[in-house]
Amino acid sequence: MATSPTQLTLKNLRERGYMSEVVEHWNSFARIRQDLFGIIDVIGVGNGETIAVQSTSYTNTSARQKKMMDSIALPELRDANWKIEIHGWHKVKNRWKVRIIDLS
Repeated sequence: MATSPTQLTLKNLRERGYMSEVVEHWNSFARIRQDLFGIIDVIGVGNGETIAVQSTSYTNTSARQKKMMDSIALPELRDANWKIEIHGWHKVKNRWKVRIIDLS
């Protein structure tokens, strides 16, 4: 992928009216990327709500969904009335398309 799923999600959220930022970070000691609460790559605020997004390739959406469903953070985010989505990105006829799975 020339453009990362995270960058595509940032653009998507901003087009939908959210102020958005990446909340995953590089842990240099463990040499891995760490998501916020273990499941969130991007946070958006706007439209009267907070949205948390796990951004990935289209082929990894089911694995990310399982990861999120197994997380102890998911019920807490739902209780806080956060909108929770998975964005699975793939190219169709040379254009980026997103599959959005709502886990709210």
